[in-house]
Amino acid sequence: MTDIARHLAAIDELRARPFPDLRVSGPLVESGPGFHIADLRVSEDFWDADLARIAEVDEEFDAELRCVLQALSRRWGEPEAVDLTDHLERSALGEPVPPPLDSLCSYVGRVHAWRVDGRWVAVGVGQGDRELPIQLVAAIGEGDVR
Repeated sequence: MTDIARHLAAIDELRARPFPDLRVSGPLVESGPGFHIADLRVSEDFWDADLARIAEVDEEFDAELRCVLQALSRRWGEPEAVDLTDHLERSALGEPVPPPLDSLCSYVGRVHAWRVDGRWVAVGVGQGDRELPIQLVAAIGEGDVR
């Protein structure tokens, strides 16, 4: 099975999974009332890495994201690009941000989202800080992705 096929299978599994009543975190999945967030791929840490290595890995993750976007767009049409900067700003000001956007906005600046079967599905690439890993993530949620 290719990496993209594994990512699509993980997204399908998350879409079918019920939402828990309480927020819970596992090694690759965080879930709570109305949402799931999953790491589809996580890079190494970059504590001692040079900028060229970070740029190389970032390019790899962007290419992988583009492949996932193409596959999902074949299923559901073109996604909506959602900028999470406003959520990050509200969070920094201590204002409430609904889950899972409260977690996502701290390391993903933009997601690509679809509305499917009453839930939204979003994918994106992010990095919490220069030293931290780059992450390809998928999120499933209820309500509004904006």
